[in-house]
Amino acid sequence: MEIAAALYDSSLSHETRRAAEGVLQTDTRVGRVFRLSLGIRSAERTNDVPVSFATGSFREISAVAAGEYSLAWVNPSVLLTMAYRGKGPFKKALPLRTIAVFPSFDVMGFAVHESTGITSLAQIKQQRIPLRVSTGYEPKSDFTGGATMFTVSATLRAAGFSLADIRKWGGKIHSVPRPSDPSRRAAIEAGAVNAVFDEGIKSWGQTALDNGFRYLPVDGAVLKHLKSLGYRPSVMSRCGFGGMDGEVQTVDFCGWPMIVRADMPNEVAYALCEAIEMRKQVIPTDNFKPLRMAQLCANDDEAPYDVALHPGAKRFYRERGYLK
Repeated sequence: MEIAAALYDSSLSHETRRAAEGVLQTDTRVGRVFRLSLGIRSAERTNDVPVSFATGSFREISAVAAGEYSLAWVNPSVLLTMAYRGKGPFKKALPLRTIAVFPSFDVMGFAVHESTGITSLAQIKQQRIPLRVSTGYEPKSDFTGGATMFTVSATLRAAGFSLADIRKWGGKIHSVPRPSDPSRRAAIEAGAVNAVFDEGIKSWGQTALDNGFRYLPVDGAVLKHLKSLGYRPSVMSRCGFGGMDGEVQTVDFCGWPMIVRADMPNEVAYALCEAIEMRKQVIPTDNFKPLRMAQLCANDDEAPYDVALHPGAKRFYRERGYLK
């Protein structure tokens, strides 16, 4: 983990303010999967513990359940919830547990320009409005895509339409590789798009408001459906944006859970927590604050989880006084 973190400060990476809000971020050539194998199993070394790490989404979660990886680090926490319950893209419940949840704040944002006259997601379907939507790249299937586009698709489906329907009605989809892509800001400011459906709200949310956009509520039957999948409700006021007119309901996109198989030996899960504690000074966090071990098991607003801690991890947190 220390090596993986350090790579983001290496010559393969550089800092940039290209994000829509001009915030400082890191661009890197480092890939999204990091594999480290410790120990080689042999007849003479049966006590070795091979450990492999991955970051990613649905496929990596399934790979942990299948024993291909020891541990995966995913975002947001609801991915683990869906996998554990057999919801969303997962056809069956997977035997997974939580090691730690690293803090990050985010919500889903469904913004439309005020000139559209749209005040609800249902109105888009009812009036077949040909929006020009900025969002992520559309995957071939829910499972091969990531959390962002699954959440966008699940929300729109619950409202009775899809991105494909918007195209049929004469609209256009402007795809970007990440929420902070500078082309999104340019499109918002130039009026090339009149809707943004995405997470990563801190990288484009204020820009949208400053250019005449407003957020649609995720409520009613749509929210009920998302909650049935495992999403937690949230509100846009948590973002602290200026220029918002009243409260707007949405869904949470917080947390970076580290997940393992339920049958991981207790001593290995315990040791993973020890390793995090020993290297906490060099592990970056998405909320730009020093890493607090107590928050990794707190189940708070920035680090939520609905899948139980692995018994080995739970013992660690209790013995060290982090878990009350």
